[in-house]
Amino acid sequence: YDPKRTRFRNQHRGRMKGKSYRGNRICFGRYALQVLEPAWITARQIE
Repeated sequence: YDPKRTRFRNQHRGRMKGKSYRGNRICFGRYALQVLEPAWITARQIE
């Protein structure tokens, strides 16, 4: 459900604190990326 127009467009996204500690192990390969600080990243940045 994704309405085209809502009364208040921007939702509160909550606080971001700390780094991930679950699901942050390398599953395959030898190299990986590691975060240095919490931040929102977009799907385009992951690509």
